[in-house]
Amino acid sequence: MADPKREELSVQQRRAVLVAVVLPEQEASELHPLDELKGLVKTAGVEVVGTLTQHRKRPDLKTYLGKGKVEELEMLVKMQDAELVIFDNNLTPAQGRNLESALDVVIVDRSELILDIFNTHARTYEAKLQVELAQLLYQRTRLKRMWTHLSRIEGGIGSKGPGEQQLETDRRLIDKRVSELKRKLKVVEKRRARMVSARDDQMTVSLVGYTNAGKSTLMNTVTGAGVLVADQLFATLDTRTRRWNVPHCGDVLLSDTVGFIRDLPHNLVASFKSTLEEVRNADLLLHVVDGTHVDAEQHIATVNEVLKEIGVDGSEAILVLNKIDAIHDRSVYDVLRLAHPEAISVSAAEGTGLAALAERVAERLGDGYLDAEVETYVGNGRLLAYLAAHADVTETDYSQESRVTVSCRIPRRFLHGVEGDDTNVALLNGYAPPADANGFSIDEPIAIEENEFTAQ
Repeated sequence: MADPKREELSVQQRRAVLVAVVLPEQEASELHPLDELKGLVKTAGVEVVGTLTQHRKRPDLKTYLGKGKVEELEMLVKMQDAELVIFDNNLTPAQGRNLESALDVVIVDRSELILDIFNTHARTYEAKLQVELAQLLYQRTRLKRMWTHLSRIEGGIGSKGPGEQQLETDRRLIDKRVSELKRKLKVVEKRRARMVSARDDQMTVSLVGYTNAGKSTLMNTVTGAGVLVADQLFATLDTRTRRWNVPHCGDVLLSDTVGFIRDLPHNLVASFKSTLEEVRNADLLLHVVDGTHVDAEQHIATVNEVLKEIGVDGSEAILVLNKIDAIHDRSVYDVLRLAHPEAISVSAAEGTGLAALAERVAERLGDGYLDAEVETYVGNGRLLAYLAAHADVTETDYSQESRVTVSCRIPRRFLHGVEGDDTNVALLNGYAPPADANGFSIDEPIAIEENEFTAQ
């Protein structure tokens, strides 16, 4: 049987059968094995015409599925006239080739699907470079089943032997392009590193979380950033940074980053390391979780694993349980709150709980806020601008002698900038945020009345 043609990686507008092989470590999930894959293919623009699942202790070495399931899948593909079979598992190159030979359709595994989605959503120069690099590294080991033109090229005048295989030519071309992309990304990384280091005098906070947890909505609500918000996976690939005025803390820089997902391709994580530089250098992480999702605990674990892979300790992040306005099953939320009593519950869409979140952020960033009175001359624009940018100014008092006294709360780390000739600083008591803000307790779950949700 001839291998199916794979002229391109794109899966958009194609008819597909979805397949999931459920292994023992995945049995604990309360979701249907194909639920997340359906969300991915919806984002990719695929038409689903059939599904197939199998529970196995271990994958089949040749085809991942068992022999009987491969035959069942072949019948389903023919009956539905499918063009693709998309696996919710990562296949080896050999398994992909064997399945394509047996089914005579294109086989797409989880990694390839995610790469295709990233390729579709990449908008900036940096994101396009990162995605192309990840795709080429993925393709390199799969060239034999990627295209059908891999015939042997005859040598020209003066050549010896049967000539070079097209496979070897393509591999050499990929290696050349990979080297070129890496060089370009190094330039981008240096530029980003300079940009990040230039923010040393600013408090920085980064949003991290599972894809579609509501990070962009949260950023829009607290900063008015206007970041794209869509009910789909990986709507945001590019890092956006905006100013967020945090009470008792002043302006901080808030960054929205790419969402994570289970089994995120390692090549993709490696390619996006420069984008995730914001995460590594942040003073504080806000780990946003969809508090209504039945697999929220698995999502938390997945995000922490990816953070560990890029060298970040996720245990120090503030856990933010989002979407409490959309709770349908109270038990899911209650179990999550019981497991994470320190978490802050919010609704980014409706603005609920954001005051409590801001207070917790101020507390964590402050590391010992100080109340201070800074006296200087009115013409000291540099110092007055510094206080406006880094402190929470509560009062400004102008005297008759061209002097001004600024009462403010300022983090210890920024106190070194409050100095200079003809400037007096009086430190008062340290600052500790209140235990309650805007009616919501920081350490206790938000009470939800029975009539505020509908049980499933």
